Amino acid sequence: MKLNVLQSGIADDVVMGKDVTIVMPVNLYGCTLGDGCKIGPFTEITRGVTIGHRTKIQSHSFICEKVTIGNDCFIGHGVMFINDVFRTGKPAGGDKSKWVPTLIADRVTIGSNATILPVSICSDVVIGAGAVVTKDITVPGIYAGNPATFLRGL
Repeated sequence: MKLNVLQSGIADDVVMGKDVTIVMPVNLYGCTLGDGCKIGPFTEITRGVTIGHRTKIQSHSFICEKVTIGNDCFIGHGVMFINDVFRTGKPAGGDKSKWVPTLIADRVTIGSNATILPVSICSDVVIGAGAVVTKDITVPGIYAGNPATFLRGL
């Protein structure tokens, strides 16, 4: 039996701005973190992800390839980002051409345990805890539920 043990940590291809705070253990590789970012423990941020300035990522969150998060955002505990929507009825696997990007603009707060499918979310939005965002959000305000729906303006 062959056993492969991989160590969590920060890869040497992570680009970090000034005054970044990281609470170990984390898995960070091939991503870019803006000035003043704070990354909580047990978080994974993968290749090609860009996190804006002063954005906070809480523990146990997963941010997959093709995700961009703007400035002054807050990502709660256990938030999951998805880049594969199973367009062919099965996982795309390593075929990155089938993965879809996600864009989170500035000043977006995403509550704990939310799931964010490949969407665009405009600035000044609050996503409630446990929400599932399945469609683009183009109007600032508060959204919650499964699927996430507009509740009210800010």
